[in-house]
This record gives sequence, structure tokens and C-alpha cells, in this order.
Amino acid sequence: MNSTVFEALADPVRRRLLELVAERERPAGELAGEFAVSRPAISRHLRVLSEAGLVSSRSQAQQRIYRLETAPLDEASAWIERTRSNWAARLDAMERHLDKLEKDT
Repeated sequence: MNSTVFEALADPVRRRLLELVAERERPAGELAGEFAVSRPAISRHLRVLSEAGLVSSRSQAQQRIYRLETAPLDEASAWIERTRSNWAARLDAMERHLDKLEKDT
């Protein structure tokens, strides 16, 4: 599991960028227009997402067009599900233990 995916997802601007490119491919300028931060800041966010494998881009005339890459998200989702199952079992065991303690007192 690549931890850079979770690092990339930690930022709300990057999560919103992913939501936008999940709807459809978008040029960088259009993406930047959705935010109240500078275009260079959006460019840095897109670079982080690209390095994490979450987006890819292609050139079209003078524009960079970004699209979502789902494989890293699928991998992260699978890891979360495995972890959730583990914690759910532990929390259920703790609940049974606390119920037993309560009955014993």
C-alpha cells in the first residue's frame, strides 16, 4: 500500500480536485477556477495527486487535461475495508468484555 495516496487525500483541496476530475476530465485552468487559491498552488496540488498516481494528464493544444486514476483509490479502499473489519471485531470484543464486567458488578 502506497502511503502517498493517503498523504495526498489528507488535504481538502486535493480531495475536491479528485471529486471534480471524477465527474469528467478537466483542464488545469478549469480546475484552478474552482478555488480561491492561486493557480500555482493548484498546480502543486495536481502534482501531488499525480505523483500519488491518483490523476494523470495529457496535453491538448495549450492545455493539460486531468483525469482520475481509480486503481490507487481501489487499493486504499480495500485496505480500509480490511482495517475496518479488524477494528470492528476488536470493538465487538471490547463491548462483550464491558458487558461482562457490568454484569459481574
